[in-house]
Amino acid sequence: MIAEGTLAPDFTLHNQDDAPVTLSALRGKPVVLYFYPRADTPGCTTQACGIRDHRAAYAERGAVVLGVSPDSVKALRRFVDKYGLDFTLLADPDHAVAEAYGVWAQKTRYGRNYFGNSRTTFVIDAAGRVARVLPKVKPATHDEMVLAALAEL
Repeated sequence: MIAEGTLAPDFTLHNQDDAPVTLSALRGKPVVLYFYPRADTPGCTTQACGIRDHRAAYAERGAVVLGVSPDSVKALRRFVDKYGLDFTLLADPDHAVAEAYGVWAQKTRYGRNYFGNSRTTFVIDAAGRVARVLPKVKPATHDEMVLAALAEL
């Protein structure tokens, strides 16, 4: 996993509108880069709606929020529309970015082993360095932890 204090690996992924988003183009602003397993599942919906509901607090801190999952652009568009999400979701179907950040992990559910994103958030400062790593976040308390980390920047 990427360590605090290191330069965040740059990437370009497509968002829910199929437009490319490049991390380094966001320098000058703090970025909340959160990885989640799959759009429109209970935990991921709780986490995304929490961000939506706390949008004013993120805006006060000047933060750009980027959610990354292995979903397709089409699935992200449906997720955004269904829940009125007003921030950027990025499609990482080949999980290259998740692997670069060290969050592509083996999981077990109902006795079945598979790989997927571990629910991890990286708070990246305006200079592009990872200021905080929040591993294994709980969807219900995600915003509280992230907003506290942003307040420390």
